Amino acid sequence: MKFYSGFALKDEEHYFKEYINSSQYSVCGFSYGAIKAFLHVKEQLEIGKRVDTLQLFSPAFFQTKDEKFKKIQLMGYKKDKEAYLKNFSAACFLPYEKKVVEYNENSVEELEELLYFKWNIEELKSIAQKGVKIEVYLGSEDKIIDVLGAREFFLHVATVTYIKDANHFLLTN
Repeated sequence: MKFYSGFALKDEEHYFKEYINSSQYSVCGFSYGAIKAFLHVKEQLEIGKRVDTLQLFSPAFFQTKDEKFKKIQLMGYKKDKEAYLKNFSAACFLPYEKKVVEYNENSVEELEELLYFKWNIEELKSIAQKGVKIEVYLGSEDKIIDVLGAREFFLHVATVTYIKDANHFLLTN
């Protein structure tokens, strides 16, 4: 199993242990890491490698957000990176109490990739047609992504698990 972390995070995999498929042919990603997991699976399939399952935990889904929202995010990050990350990680745990997270190196380019990434339904269908089971996990109380937009979008190509009262980390109180 290969796991890709969320934006600016590291070692948060334990939050998803009850959902992770630990098979060596499984690829998982959380939030921004879901984008990286998807791109990795595409690459692996192109070179003939085996992938059985792609698991996307609270995948970064901002393609329904307007340009103003994206620019405000980038401006906040550029102005005060530490404050931005502190507020961002706190929002990931809403509506519940923030838990401890570890940070990884990050950049404005990664934040731009996260904000401007557009999930392509045809590419996802192509992955599914090659035998990869796509699983998407969403929390009903996620304050980071467009949960309803993501749910509507991914239902066409994936098994979507919608977790009542769960936040961005798929945790409930």
